[in-house]
Amino acid sequence: MATLLLIVIYAAFIGLGIPDSLFGAAWPAVYAEFDLPISAANFVTMIIPCGTIISSMLSSRLIVRFGTNKLTAFSTLLTALALLGFSFSGNLLFFCLFAIPLGLGAGAVDTALNSYVALHYSASCMSFLHCFYGIGVSLSPYILSMVIDSPAGWRGGYRIAFGIQLSIALLLFCTLPLWKKAHGREEADTGQAATVLSLREIARIPGVKEMWCLFITSCGIEYTCGNWGSTFLVEARQMTADQAAGVVVFYYVGMALGRLISGLLASRFHSWKIIRMGQLVLGAALIVLLLPGSPYASAAGLFLVGLGNGPLFPNFNYLTPENFGAKVSQSVMGTQMAVSYVGIMLVPALFGALGQWVGVKIFPAYLLVFYVVMLVMTGKVKKAR
Repeated sequence: MATLLLIVIYAAFIGLGIPDSLFGAAWPAVYAEFDLPISAANFVTMIIPCGTIISSMLSSRLIVRFGTNKLTAFSTLLTALALLGFSFSGNLLFFCLFAIPLGLGAGAVDTALNSYVALHYSASCMSFLHCFYGIGVSLSPYILSMVIDSPAGWRGGYRIAFGIQLSIALLLFCTLPLWKKAHGREEADTGQAATVLSLREIARIPGVKEMWCLFITSCGIEYTCGNWGSTFLVEARQMTADQAAGVVVFYYVGMALGRLISGLLASRFHSWKIIRMGQLVLGAALIVLLLPGSPYASAAGLFLVGLGNGPLFPNFNYLTPENFGAKVSQSVMGTQMAVSYVGIMLVPALFGALGQWVGVKIFPAYLLVFYVVMLVMTGKVKKAR
């Protein structure tokens, strides 16, 4: 039963990834149709993380009241309806409105399933969980690239994604009893032995602020590539919208593959070793993107960005008890998730503003700045341990 439930959870994480990559891949076609400036995407990409932060903060209370199974099923359905709403939107205002339920649903699923897998399954299962997220974010740009040049356009891509998301939601509703059969009653009081700290107390722990920077830089790079990679390829590499959407698929495939390899290597190498290998690949990827070249070189660069950056987030999380102690790890983990969403919200938005002002050709150099900060903070965290 536990294995069958894990498969269902993995399917839910595919559903979590589907909306995250769809907007960035579709945006070149959307802003052209709506006659909007490129930076108008910032309204949507900032609203979604705001909803995610709110639902993440409320998720523990919601889990106690409804259970992880019901919360996950309802939240997945909420994201499906948001995708359908996007497909019928005729202007930016409706995009912003439907971004609210999309963010609320995604945050609840993310927090609830990460907590559940951490409680009931192994660290390798957690790595593979994020690998399935990578499958989800790879799937939607691929679907979009198939239909964006057809009469259905970008709206058709959103409607297909809605159908997939709705199917996952129905699967979750049909398997609600499986959760109790697999692991019995949910243990809401598991974390009572942990020490609960205030934000000020957490910030005083050596290495915590540096870890916050690592989460911001990694998530910032991830979502800047997801939200703006397609626009960079169209504006700076002269690709068509459908070609760019297809190339972005390689980025998400690289991210999924990186997390899969991380899960396979977890039994042989320490997390810091895997992080160093990922950062090395990420640095090589940014050099490829910086060099002027063919669209194929850009595709290879984006693939390598996903491959190198993909394993960093799960391994940063795995290191929390080791870095700061098991008693305070739960409190520290909560702040790390919060700053991750800050990075998701602000780093791509800042690029949108700079891209409108300076030009999207600065995309590789912009990513390089955050990469350098990441390397500096990695050294400081290791010294603080």
